[in-house]
Amino acid sequence: MINHTKNIAILGSTGSIGTQTLEVIRNNSNLFRAFLLTAHSNADLLIKQAIEFKPEYAIICDESKYQEVKTALTHLPIKVLAGHQAIVDTVTHHDIAVVLTAMVGFAGLEPTIAAIKANKDIALANKETLVVAGELVTGLAKQHNVKILPVDSEHSAIFQCLVGEEHNPVEKLILTASGGPFRGRGLDFLANVTREDALKHPNWVMGAKITVDSASLMNKGLEVIEARWLFDVGADQIDVVIHPQSIIHSMAQFKDGSIKAQMGLPDMKLPIQYALTYPNRIANDFKRFNFTDYPTLTFEKPDLDTFRNLSLAYAALKQGGNMPCIINAANEVVVAGFLSHSVSFLAMSTIIEECMQKINFIKQPTLTDYLNTDKETRIFAQNLIEKTPVKAIQF
Repeated sequence: MINHTKNIAILGSTGSIGTQTLEVIRNNSNLFRAFLLTAHSNADLLIKQAIEFKPEYAIICDESKYQEVKTALTHLPIKVLAGHQAIVDTVTHHDIAVVLTAMVGFAGLEPTIAAIKANKDIALANKETLVVAGELVTGLAKQHNVKILPVDSEHSAIFQCLVGEEHNPVEKLILTASGGPFRGRGLDFLANVTREDALKHPNWVMGAKITVDSASLMNKGLEVIEARWLFDVGADQIDVVIHPQSIIHSMAQFKDGSIKAQMGLPDMKLPIQYALTYPNRIANDFKRFNFTDYPTLTFEKPDLDTFRNLSLAYAALKQGGNMPCIINAANEVVVAGFLSHSVSFLAMSTIIEECMQKINFIKQPTLTDYLNTDKETRIFAQNLIEKTPVKAIQF
């Protein structure tokens, strides 16, 4: 059992995962301390969190908000810093036990690498880190004997299914997906969906970017790539199945045909808590699943013709190299465009595919190559958005 207080660094403490992590810490203050809190630009919430949890460090990425945060916390013994590099530097602090990476997108890569090199265990909620540079990151984790503990509900489910099965080869991993708000809809319908439509997820409460990714099935595509690196399996060993109820979070099938599934109500606090307490489980007051409340659990194949992002992600994984980095960068740009009403829902896949075709492919990229690929792809994708009217790029 845990017999000492763990210092936790929460990268992205003001987002959905970050705020729920602080709920877990609040309810287990004898086990965990929020040592480092970071936010991109939400100064107001970062200030409130810092006043309550009194971390050693509070970092605001948006340097224009530094003075606001500094002034608000001046009466507390909290070191206030600003900028992305401050996060990269501070995650290496010798008193940090676990770094929970919940920053959105590519921005999580460098701090995660810095934490691994400093021998910090990683509670990974930033899937883009492994999507972009899975081979590099997992290689560093092995080199430094660092555990990567998945926080995504699907990967946490598989991780839990594999505990105790270390000597039994996996035949197949089965990632479940809710299908999002547009499950069963055709291209004619999707041609006119809005930001507001896409943000109405049927089961989960998440940030805007990941909610749009769920609606387009890109989130599941990114999870397929992440699963390849987390669990050291090939693309042909990872299946996706639509499970609208989101009760079975994912499954592992072994060579004898046996399948293990991890089940529960949709609540991110459970995988967060498990990542922080692994290999132990601790009691909580989360609502319990009752089978009689869900007499029917259903499953169906994903529609890859309509939701092309999932097939694009599989293609990127199979090609390897910097291609997953390209697809991730392009996706971040088009989702931002969709959220700002400058690109249509279906156009996102078209732009991502063109980036995959036009950006220079590198078979064995270095970290510098990843950084350059990300920058180049973002510029190219943004230019495509700006050159094409919103309604003109349709599949």
